[in-house]
Amino acid sequence: MVDLAVLPSYVAVIMLFLAPPGPDMAYMLAVGLEGGRLSALRAILGIGTGMGVYAIAVVAGMGEIARSHPSVLDSVRILGAAYLLWLAYVTMRSARRAINGYEDLATGRWYLRGVLVSLTNPKIILFYLAVLPQFIGSAENPELQMTILGAINILMEVVLYGCIGVLAGFFQARLIGSTKATAVLNYAACAVYLVLATAITGEILLA
Repeated sequence: MVDLAVLPSYVAVIMLFLAPPGPDMAYMLAVGLEGGRLSALRAILGIGTGMGVYAIAVVAGMGEIARSHPSVLDSVRILGAAYLLWLAYVTMRSARRAINGYEDLATGRWYLRGVLVSLTNPKIILFYLAVLPQFIGSAENPELQMTILGAINILMEVVLYGCIGVLAGFFQARLIGSTKATAVLNYAACAVYLVLATAITGEILLA
């Protein structure tokens, strides 16, 4: 019913996509630095949920909308850049409060943040549109084959980037008692959000 012979080459392709530093990796690093280990775990579960939504959409055939109306992806990019700018503002506000000796604002909702960041990253659906169909192989049930491939991709990203976020969270936990160190970590996270927003905006302008 499904073709499992394609899995080794498919996993290799995923690793080629995940290994270089990218938006999701940078975002998880920022979350770990800003919120710590538990925040990173919640955020990566949110990212996995968003990826699952895109995977289901592609399997259901909604990817044709993205092919026929590329402006939809541009709109998603704009929303993603705007959301990252908002995260940068919230993080900078937390850093300033730490410097001034106030208790840090609970930015919270890390899972929801992860979902939104994932859903506003059109590269995920582009990956599914471009890569998944290449590994259908001799499967008798293409929909089931693509579902399995999508689940494998989600699991690999959750594990890899989740570990990166948790490791950043360990670093954050060692410095959490210092208000200056907390402020520095928040400013670092803010810088990551700004760089990501700038990169996305640059892609839109150059497209």
